[in-house]
Amino acid sequence: MVGTELPMTTEHTAVERCRNGNCAIVRLLFVTQSGVVRTHAVDASKVESAVADGVMLSQLVQTYNALGIRDKSGRFDAAGEVRLCPDPDTFREVPYAERAGAMLCDIETVDGEPWAVDPRSSLRSFVDEMRDAGFAPEVAFESEFHLFERDADGSVRRVDERGAYVTESTRETHEVILAMTDALKAQEVPVEKYYPEYAAGKHEIVTGHAPGVRSADEHVLFRETVESVAHEHGYEATFLPKPFDHSTNGCHIHLSLWDDDNRFHDAEGDRLSRTARQFVAGVLDHADALVALTAPTANSYTRLRPQLGATAFRCWGHGNREALVRVPAVGQSDPATATRVEFRAADCTANPYIALLGLLAAGYDGIERALDPPKPVSVDPGTLSETECEARDVERLPRTLGVALDALADNSVMREAMGSTLFETYLDVKRSHWAQFTDSAVSWERERLRSVY
Repeated sequence: MVGTELPMTTEHTAVERCRNGNCAIVRLLFVTQSGVVRTHAVDASKVESAVADGVMLSQLVQTYNALGIRDKSGRFDAAGEVRLCPDPDTFREVPYAERAGAMLCDIETVDGEPWAVDPRSSLRSFVDEMRDAGFAPEVAFESEFHLFERDADGSVRRVDERGAYVTESTRETHEVILAMTDALKAQEVPVEKYYPEYAAGKHEIVTGHAPGVRSADEHVLFRETVESVAHEHGYEATFLPKPFDHSTNGCHIHLSLWDDDNRFHDAEGDRLSRTARQFVAGVLDHADALVALTAPTANSYTRLRPQLGATAFRCWGHGNREALVRVPAVGQSDPATATRVEFRAADCTANPYIALLGLLAAGYDGIERALDPPKPVSVDPGTLSETECEARDVERLPRTLGVALDALADNSVMREAMGSTLFETYLDVKRSHWAQFTDSAVSWERERLRSVY
């Protein structure tokens, strides 16, 4: 049965746990348009007032791009402030930092209204709308990461040089992976399985699904935990989509919609319901704009290429790992619960609240318009000829962030779901990232070619 947005704790419990000395400091976590997890921290004695009144925050924080550079042409300047409002239902003691806790935050205006630029409350509003219509989302973010070390000379060695499910990889990284899974469980983030992935140094810890906003909250906790525990063990962790040659990191989003039952499941045929097919059709219809939200850095598009085990094509299929949307096979014990779709063109440079909001908006539009998807693709789309792709309605996804942002700018469904202020601010920040990337690429090319021509 579908989960509900039940509180993980209570305001009273959060305050009491701090008063009792279990936490000396509490990190107030939020994610900006850039996809970077940021924080303010308060002393345990100030947690109660932080929950009641918020913590003042400059609006400028939402104008920094993924490169950490402020978009000075954006709509916010040094004069504006908002309130960072910790959600006491998300309080956790974090096991990787001594006497520290964490809470996820909404951002409100000084007057106490939801700030239109806040991704978390924007996602909550859309999820509430879907739930009221009988489509409550259950979601799991499935993230890949690399572990590596830096030598004294700055060179990088990936931790374990084997990969591809090799048992030697599990032996070499056992202690750090065990510490990560223990730390996640201590924060009430369920762990389902672990395996070394296809590339050297690449790993995946699979966590369980959760309803709506909570799933994105747990993804933020997951990222913080992996990086922190890796550091404790003398390693570095990276979620970058293309961190090394011949290596990629994705963040596959698994999703189903529920009322009392799983509305994606149909006991007849191939078990995928008409609602699920309409959702898939909506995702495919909005794919070019959607990837601007789910794959939001220039580096993301070095991963979205044919035959890299990610995806490069707008298509769907049963068990097809090169398709944009995959319908995973499920066990026979409870297919009604396990039936879901997997969106594969996402990575951990995305703001999870914005990425999930965009994915839900695209799929929900497909349901509302009763769209039908094309026939599923049962082969690697990278092996199809241009004629075969055209016959199957298979198209290449945007090859650059710039192209994806242009598609997003023209997409009215995404604008309406995000709200114009969040939508425009997001575009501004991401276009500044793209402009800085292209400017540096021009400089790099000029330096390289100066001695050639």
